[in-house]
Amino acid sequence: MTKRLGKQTVKFQNPPSILSYAAIVGPKEGQGPLGEYFDQVLNDDMFGEKSWEKAECKMMQEAIKLSMKKAKLTAEDINYIFAGDLLNQIISSSFMAREIQIPYIGLFGACSTMAESLSMAAVFIDGGFADYAVAATSSHFSSAERQYRFPLELGQQRPPTSTWTVTGAGATILGTASMGSGPYITHVTTGKVIDLGIKDQFNMGAAMAPAAADTIRAHFEDTGFEPKDYDLIISGDLGIIGVNLAKQLLKKMNIDISEIFTDCGIKIYDTEKQDTHAGGSGCGCSASVLNGYLIKEIIKGKYNRVLFVATGALLSPISTLQGESIPSIAHAVTIQRTLE
Repeated sequence: MTKRLGKQTVKFQNPPSILSYAAIVGPKEGQGPLGEYFDQVLNDDMFGEKSWEKAECKMMQEAIKLSMKKAKLTAEDINYIFAGDLLNQIISSSFMAREIQIPYIGLFGACSTMAESLSMAAVFIDGGFADYAVAATSSHFSSAERQYRFPLELGQQRPPTSTWTVTGAGATILGTASMGSGPYITHVTTGKVIDLGIKDQFNMGAAMAPAAADTIRAHFEDTGFEPKDYDLIISGDLGIIGVNLAKQLLKKMNIDISEIFTDCGIKIYDTEKQDTHAGGSGCGCSASVLNGYLIKEIIKGKYNRVLFVATGALLSPISTLQGESIPSIAHAVTIQRTLE
């Protein structure tokens, strides 16, 4: 029996189970609406390190260690780590793997990387290539600003369309279906790179919205699911502007998800009180919301089936300076509380 559905989706025969999860965030994130859900809220975004980059690496490392502790597993038990981040050559992930010493596959999908890492971990487990796998990502406001935009010391004014890169890291441990009691990863829809010509690096929501809409459309087309089959569809970091655009694009495709659609970047901050403009973004945005808030709510029974759609803008400082537009991608993962 084939595991493929349509052009872009995989349906797992033995859906991997989420065994444990952990999220660590910075001070600003801890002051937001989801603050009580996170495993650890830092008092200082330097996390006792000498640079923001080292702090980001440490957040990911500690999130993975905490998830292993929750699952009562050691590094020797884990077959693979799938991880990525926003920094050049994914240094947060690679330097983390240098310390943890678990077989490591580094990924880059920009802010879509949490869904990408979950997808790869689930594929390896369902395929029989691993018993335990970790999916992890991270981002840091200050390290991302330094790389992609301007030095913080410059005090550059941010336009209303901009989002705030989340300082946070999340880790999920997946195991075979028989090892846990759920939630389970049942489907993965891998996105295509979509680029409608947006060049404004301060309007990531507009750049990524078409990719999110395209992947959601493909998911419904491949699986035969309809919006009513989901309790929640949550994108990674489209923010307020991106969510509104994605809704409009989907309505043009005769798909109305407006009643069940939200975004990790909207949920993590109080945009008015915390002055985050269009919301949150960064690899750590979807990672911390998934591993801090969303999985807990699924386990509690608030949601039975969720479509987690992390979105990523695949630009670099060089491509921006060369006048390139912003290619974007979105990957969708179906998370289900029970197997029926």
